[in-house]
Amino acid sequence: MNLLHLSGRKTCDYILRKGTLWRGKTMNIRWMPGVPPNTRKQLKEQAPQGPYLGTFAPLSLSKRAVDRNRMRRRCREALRISMRDEQEFPSVQLLLSPRSSSLSCDFQDILRDVRLFLSSLRTCLSNHASATPSSNSR
Repeated sequence: MNLLHLSGRKTCDYILRKGTLWRGKTMNIRWMPGVPPNTRKQLKEQAPQGPYLGTFAPLSLSKRAVDRNRMRRRCREALRISMRDEQEFPSVQLLLSPRSSSLSCDFQDILRDVRLFLSSLRTCLSNHASATPSSNSR
């Protein structure tokens, strides 16, 4: 499964404010269900289904851009590897922010963190889907 790009400053800011926060040892992830609004407008309601991923690494993590980019790449790659075997995944917007520990830790620790996030995300999405009333019931 391919990771789709989450783009747009307004979209990312909205997810930062309104998204659900998940904290791990190597990264923080804010997420929201659904397709980003700007993607829906551009593609006229035919937006591809799947996970939309955006990353950011603030200057407070490291003054060196090389280090911040490496943290972002390691976390993104761990997410890509973990979702590689997924056949069907609901549309969800993910905004990933690495922690400074992701630079020096073992890659298996990052993978473990991502798998833990994905299992909690599946639980939350299934609870969200079952809590939403169907159109036939009143």
